[in-house]
Amino acid sequence: MPHALQGPEVSPAGVAPGAAKVQEANPAQTHGTGEGNDASFGLWPGRGSCNRGPQGPATRPVKARVDAIQGGMSARVVLLLSFLIAVTIGVRAHDPGLSTAQADLREGAVFITNGYAPADVQEYLPMTLRRDGSWTQEDFEAAHEALIGVAPDLWEVRTGGRRLTPASVRVELLPEDNVSFFLVFRGVVSGERLTLRAPRLAELPNNHRQFLVVADARGTVVGRKLLSLRDATLEVDPGAAETGAPAAAATFWGFVWLGVEHIWIGYDHLLFLFALLIVCRSFRSIVGIISCFTLAHSITLALATFDLVNLPPRVVEAAIAGSIVYVGLENLWRRGQEPRGRWLVTFGFGLVHGFGFASVLRGLGIASGSQGIALPLFAFNLGVELGQVAVAAIVLPVIWRLRRSSGFVRRGVPALSAVVALAGFYWLLERTLLG
Repeated sequence: MPHALQGPEVSPAGVAPGAAKVQEANPAQTHGTGEGNDASFGLWPGRGSCNRGPQGPATRPVKARVDAIQGGMSARVVLLLSFLIAVTIGVRAHDPGLSTAQADLREGAVFITNGYAPADVQEYLPMTLRRDGSWTQEDFEAAHEALIGVAPDLWEVRTGGRRLTPASVRVELLPEDNVSFFLVFRGVVSGERLTLRAPRLAELPNNHRQFLVVADARGTVVGRKLLSLRDATLEVDPGAAETGAPAAAATFWGFVWLGVEHIWIGYDHLLFLFALLIVCRSFRSIVGIISCFTLAHSITLALATFDLVNLPPRVVEAAIAGSIVYVGLENLWRRGQEPRGRWLVTFGFGLVHGFGFASVLRGLGIASGSQGIALPLFAFNLGVELGQVAVAAIVLPVIWRLRRSSGFVRRGVPALSAVVALAGFYWLLERTLLG
């Protein structure tokens, strides 16, 4: 009886024994890298790759070396960013270099009211009279004589080619920690062009700004300008209301640049944004976070500037620090992964940050309707957004590059989030218990 034809021996699993032996000898051909780690975002073939070639034990040392190089670079970047964050902890989170000046033209004289924060005005004083933080009435009395000596030189007023001397000066410590100088210059002739210059701005920090508004006897604004070290002079025609595109354009761009500067040196705002963006996994998520933050702070910036809602600066600053602590700790809790519903947290804290932005315009006296609110408000907010976009354009490519490393996501993001939370906690203590 002839023997029956026999096919290849089949294992119980339905796989030919020879194939099974090949699979056991080289499991990497079935699983790509053999490690099941597809966090390299295309740098190495992962599951389902169509272009995958043999990747047996011989390829593993190469991949290990590349992973080590990437891990080392990530670690150095994390250390550098941690150092930069630590440096900002000891730096003031907002620029105090803002002051106001109102010049009223009436009765043949110029009445100037010039207000400073104590942190700024003490730059004019000897070291023995300088104090940290807010001034008490006793601090003001101790510095009063020196401030009276400073007052006559704060402003240089010229009309018809003549320089006027102040007929009277006085200094007061007003509520909300404001040191105000009151100067009267007599001898203004009706119709003559008036020049006002703030020569002692040069003694303040380079980024100090002073918003000068000049009004006639009817309260009509005849001139305004954001003065700085580089341009501390304003010329006005007392007989005409404020006109002319060049003057308006100069004021507009001055406030735009003020907004840009404020976000660039507003380390607490930047740190809050950094903590939000470092865990974002997609472009859509990034756009959503930035949009929520922008919308929220624009709302409260407008409300506070129009004086519809007003919170004490001490409360706002403490809440901003608290927002940084919260986001840093939430990142730690999620171990570097993007938390769900982060957009809602961003919007809520963005409302708080908007009050911080508004303190700049309120400090410049923008809330007064006679000075015009719309132009400074729009220009300043535009500057904040431009500065924010510029920072994001620099930081985001670095973050995207780093997040290609699974080690950075597992260890680098939590480490940076911990540093962010510590920075926020320091500012929170400084603005509450230590303030």
